[in-house]
Amino acid sequence: MNDGTHVTHHSAAYDSTVGIQAETVHNSNVYFVHPDASPQEKYRVGVRFLEDGIPSRARDMISDAIAHGHDNAEVRFHWVLAMLSARAYHDLSTEEVQRLHHASGLVRTYAEGEWKDALRVAFALLAMLGTADGEPARVLERLRALSPGRRDALLHHLDLVLTGGLKDSLWAENRERATAARFGNDRAKRVWAYFEPDPIGPRALPPRPSTAAAARAALPIRAGLFVAVTGFLWILALISDPAAAIVELLVALGAGLTAAHFGRLWSYREHRRKADEQEPPNPYAGDPAAMGDGFTNRVRHAFDHYFGTRVPHGLAPHDWLAHTAAIREGLVTEIALLYRESRIGVDRVNWLIRHLAEDARDRHNSGTLFDHPHRHRTPAPAKALCVLALAALGLTALSLLGTVASGGDGSRMLLALLAVVGAVWSGREAASSWLEAQGEEHRLAEETREYEERLAARQNAYQAWKSYLDTTRPSEQEMETWLTCDKTLFVDEALRHYQLGWRDLITHTLLVTPARPYKRGRVRGGPWRYSRYSFRLFLITQDGVREISTEIDFTDARRGNEQRSNYRFDALSSVQVTERADTGYDLELVLTNGPARNIRVKDADTHQLAPDESPREIAEINLNAAGFIHTFRLLEGIAADGKGWIERNNPNNLPPFHAAD
Repeated sequence: MNDGTHVTHHSAAYDSTVGIQAETVHNSNVYFVHPDASPQEKYRVGVRFLEDGIPSRARDMISDAIAHGHDNAEVRFHWVLAMLSARAYHDLSTEEVQRLHHASGLVRTYAEGEWKDALRVAFALLAMLGTADGEPARVLERLRALSPGRRDALLHHLDLVLTGGLKDSLWAENRERATAARFGNDRAKRVWAYFEPDPIGPRALPPRPSTAAAARAALPIRAGLFVAVTGFLWILALISDPAAAIVELLVALGAGLTAAHFGRLWSYREHRRKADEQEPPNPYAGDPAAMGDGFTNRVRHAFDHYFGTRVPHGLAPHDWLAHTAAIREGLVTEIALLYRESRIGVDRVNWLIRHLAEDARDRHNSGTLFDHPHRHRTPAPAKALCVLALAALGLTALSLLGTVASGGDGSRMLLALLAVVGAVWSGREAASSWLEAQGEEHRLAEETREYEERLAARQNAYQAWKSYLDTTRPSEQEMETWLTCDKTLFVDEALRHYQLGWRDLITHTLLVTPARPYKRGRVRGGPWRYSRYSFRLFLITQDGVREISTEIDFTDARRGNEQRSNYRFDALSSVQVTERADTGYDLELVLTNGPARNIRVKDADTHQLAPDESPREIAEINLNAAGFIHTFRLLEGIAADGKGWIERNNPNNLPPFHAAD
């Protein structure tokens, strides 16, 4: 790789947008420990912390389990790994060294077995410190005799403890394991899912409230008045000519029932057709600024994106977008209304927007995208029958007047005219209330059915997407394994570039920080993991410091923007850390022969913490995961004492660790 090469940004994510800085916290209980948990459960969670690259929390959990009586060779083996993981021997406090000495004396008390053998080897490796390389063959033989899982765990967690000829002997195997596991378990096809937020549940607009109750409340009075007036009219007709009145009554009943049947259908469908043809209601009509807010605009952009990629066959994207402009705007209004008050990011509802875009495409292909006006059109025969029935009613009313007039009584004729007027008015009012009540009940039933169908379809889409995410999303251990492989191979490439062996190094440290732009994610209680990292390696030799940095796309491990620099111990004049609540942690390196360099170690994350998470604890987890603690102590020591600090902390000059067993 040439210096200064540029890394290519890309993403294998499902419909991801390149360059967006996004973050998500998965609500997982992988690190949750109940306050009343047993020592065995605390130990299991501690091991999970260790495997997932959080040794500081692993130390606390496993130490707590031991303090409450859960102690054997297996537990103590993982405790030793947690004590030494991501730490050099000189990072240990005096108390921690004493605890390691005490633990080495307990080995003989444990039952024989593979865990006791692994624990013996761990202390044997620690005992190699402070001695010349000598003959590590015996310890190496014992290490290789362990099962692969125990051996790999020792090599990984004791990385900063193993030095010199022993590490040289093991490095080729370590590099081969990293090369083999680097892209294991479909890394390139699954990493994106880790940074995909947990989708929010499905919602749909419920049916509008029904006014049927109010209409039915007015119906008895209006219908009663209509019955009374028409009854009086028929009595007048029966008095004048009973035979004609009976015939007219039968005709009126038939015409009335026919008009009621087809009129109800016509009225309802006409009402629904006009409603379908109208613009979708604007829920923000009283708030002109609401439809221009950030959430709504992001929803609109998401619909434009997914409609632009879910295009029916034979249509160009711009034609499809123009064709569905009104539909998209209606859907934007719906989604904004459903989710705007939830204070969520649009990325959590993208699954629904994508589903709606695919549904529109599929309905276009089946010819049902714009079927609403046609669905609620009243058939012409029904309209004709209703009109004929109403005409028959009108003619019957006139016939009744004629029948009453045939009686020759002027006062009776005047009463009949008043009855007809009253019947027309009360009948119209009663019919209006009845049609509204019937229409509202029918509408509510239809909209309820449509609502349930929409919600069920969205529920199916949600479950399918959530299941796909749960199946695809890498575990914490997989993410940590891939990151460890990347770090191992980066260190190996740096050693080969400088033609250095491990016996040539006094010590080394690797600082892992986010590289912008990135996506980041974590599980509750765990460290942030990033879609793009910056690796900064410091190799400490007798001649000075060699610093190599690079940026890496975590999806496919491609690297770029590599830089190298070399400087003497006395060239590093100061190291300081700045903590800002609103931005995060910055590490500043000041060289005597160059400008100060600011390294963003971690971004602020207080706003992303769950109620039961401690900001200080999460910050410590992330700083440990970045390798910050060891890096800062190393650089701070070099800046303060120069080569004197290096001489004092050279592994060959450390007091030997005497394993008791």
